[in-house]
Amino acid sequence: MNPSTLQDAPLLPQRLAVSVILEKRPSISRWADAYWTATGVVVGTNEHHTVTLLHEQDGIQQYLYPGLSVSLHRDECDGYYHNLQSPQPGCYIIANLAADGTPSPYIVTLSFDEANSYLQGSAEVYAVPIPPELYRWTEAYVLEHYAPEKKKKRRLTDWQNDNDRGH
Repeated sequence: MNPSTLQDAPLLPQRLAVSVILEKRPSISRWADAYWTATGVVVGTNEHHTVTLLHEQDGIQQYLYPGLSVSLHRDECDGYYHNLQSPQPGCYIIANLAADGTPSPYIVTLSFDEANSYLQGSAEVYAVPIPPELYRWTEAYVLEHYAPEKKKKRRLTDWQNDNDRGH
């Protein structure tokens, strides 16, 4: 391939705009008024940067949280690769909880390792299936920037004939 072809090839964006859909359900617990869960991630920009009620039925409300993005980083490629190879590739939504239990999402990641690090802290982490657009984008990024390491076979030690240990 000649160098001019490489220069003309479109670069993958490292960041994509997304919105998150969270669902609020009445709680059956006496300790909380509502139960929140994530139901999806939508790729693309939204002109409105305010939380919008999308749907309400039987006390269940779905809200769109716009203005977020997903970023890919080369040092996380191993995590992206394993996420894409898993039986259920996921998108992880990181949120802070207000005093009343209302979530405020602030990060969307495709790295299980990053999501797990937030889970170890005080953040709420929701997992949803990865949308096809994010899957294809992440797959292209991983193919461009990552080569899984081949597993090396360990050399087995013969413990029965090991006289060097003084046993």
